[in-house]
Amino acid sequence: MNEFGFTGPLKDAMSNFILLKRSVGNKYESEVGILKRFDRYLARNYPTITGLSKESVTGWCTKQPHEKSANQCSRASVIRQFSKYLDSIGHLAYILPARYYPSGFQYVPHIYTKDELVRFFAETDKCHFCNECPWRHQVMPVFFRLLFECGMRCSEARLLMVGDVDLTKGCLTIRESKNRNSRLLMISASMFRRLKEYADAVHPYPDEGAFFFPGAPGRPMTLGNVYKNFRRFLWRAGISHMGDGPRVHDFRHTFAVYRLKAWSEQGKDLLAMLPVLKTYLGHDSFNETAYYLRMTADVFPDIRMKLEGMFGNIIPDMGGNLYEAD
Repeated sequence: MNEFGFTGPLKDAMSNFILLKRSVGNKYESEVGILKRFDRYLARNYPTITGLSKESVTGWCTKQPHEKSANQCSRASVIRQFSKYLDSIGHLAYILPARYYPSGFQYVPHIYTKDELVRFFAETDKCHFCNECPWRHQVMPVFFRLLFECGMRCSEARLLMVGDVDLTKGCLTIRESKNRNSRLLMISASMFRRLKEYADAVHPYPDEGAFFFPGAPGRPMTLGNVYKNFRRFLWRAGISHMGDGPRVHDFRHTFAVYRLKAWSEQGKDLLAMLPVLKTYLGHDSFNETAYYLRMTADVFPDIRMKLEGMFGNIIPDMGGNLYEAD
């Protein structure tokens, strides 16, 4: 059954592939767009095929003008998975070798200094009223602080509903985030006060089905709106934006690094605390969380020896996956 509007020669297989991915817990939303573009390519150039030749795969996966290497690799990864699926159900399909396309420059997350954080948040507090987005001056100071203080992904904060913010218990409910994981986040007393003041101003008559951080009426803030404001605050705070960063997502990285540093200085057993951080961040594996051990050691060399002595066998190289999705 084709539920996604595919029209090419492999339309049914593509639809079944997506349904299979979702049945095992993957959201598989942005990938649908990639497959739709591939479907149109096949319909135009290979309308009668029953499998995938090397020519059909590499022809579409070729890097486009002005396309970043990371985007090309993302496209190719989806087609590689689809080819493996076709092969598993008996179709002849060329499977791209792993790392067939070079990923190019790997972004190293920017860990904000305490001074940078003070300057950045001071600029969010100066955000003024805007007719097009009437709650912007209320949203921005709270939204960006929430990313840093709770280590949230941008999409998690953007899509928070009023009913997900429990202002009696000081708890946030994150629903079906990355890999469809859900979790609860406890917040600090200072964050609780900010959220309470914000909710009283923006949601005086709470509708649990409304977006907590509204953009246009009935809709959440867009990623473009978040990024545009982020760049303006960076510039006004005097924080240089070079190449690909700093990024909004770096607030999450900064949260994790500062939390590990604080636990280390408090003499906490980091081996016992690592599962706490893993759960709080919503990671699937310890490899994702262990990555922050290396970052902490690099950013704060004064605790490097302690961390490497305790976790030398699990701290990954910096060559790992730096592109954690939102």
